[in-house]
Amino acid sequence: MSKSKRRRGGGGEPVVARVDGGIAELVPDPERPRAWSLLIDGAPQSHIDLDDPEYLSFEYQRRIGHIVDLIAPPGRALKVLHLGGGAFTLARYVAATRPRSTQQIFEIDAPLVEFVRERLPLDPGARIRVRTADARASLGRIQDGWADMVIADVFNGARTPAHLTSVEFIAEVRRVLDPAGHYVANLADGPPLAHLRAQIATVATVFPKLALATDPAVLRGRRFGNVVLLASAVSLPIAEFTRRVAGDPHPGRVEHGRGLIDFTGGAVAVTDADAKPSPAPPPDIFR
Repeated sequence: MSKSKRRRGGGGEPVVARVDGGIAELVPDPERPRAWSLLIDGAPQSHIDLDDPEYLSFEYQRRIGHIVDLIAPPGRALKVLHLGGGAFTLARYVAATRPRSTQQIFEIDAPLVEFVRERLPLDPGARIRVRTADARASLGRIQDGWADMVIADVFNGARTPAHLTSVEFIAEVRRVLDPAGHYVANLADGPPLAHLRAQIATVATVFPKLALATDPAVLRGRRFGNVVLLASAVSLPIAEFTRRVAGDPHPGRVEHGRGLIDFTGGAVAVTDADAKPSPAPPPDIFR
């Protein structure tokens, strides 16, 4: 049983628990009766509305949601691997928008998984299996070509672990994907964007088709933020993805093709031998 407790008495109050990654906190959304934000050591990780799992509050999650919507005809069931669990927000979204999808979540933080399961239970009818295991090691258990989509959203604290940034890792992702499958990663970086440029170069060594979506200010190196990177061996739904990202309440920008190659500026792909965690965010970013 996770050692969680209410910070203050009464229903709808924040709930806290100690997990492997620090202090996990579920904060109620004042505008939605059964919606919660998950924070780890004060850093926002996920938001979920149990009454409406198709509602995605975070910008980067909405961008990934657009990809989920666009890579196959509406309603078609998918096989999805989630590297990193959080509050299982994206798995719940897939289950709601593509019923009968088969999904596996790999999350290394066992107390976090228990905390989320206890406080934000999954729909028992959803085909979602949660495994407590390291994301990269778990890929070795998946057969070749099993997944239609791999979503990587893994942070230790607020940084992506080094072993999930290399060519060797991306090659393993491609192995488990169907030949027409898609890889999506939530990345975080700030000026001078060296990590992002290197990650684009790394993924490009394995996948021929790439696109990214982010806030224009992040892409111009003006602030730290999230970037959604999409990759595949097949053509990407660029036009509709661009339209949806631009039409968001917080409009974003999609970069692809020659513009994306130029953006990397000759960055070198990362290997296991020289891999580093993603940069730490500025200390005051979540205040």
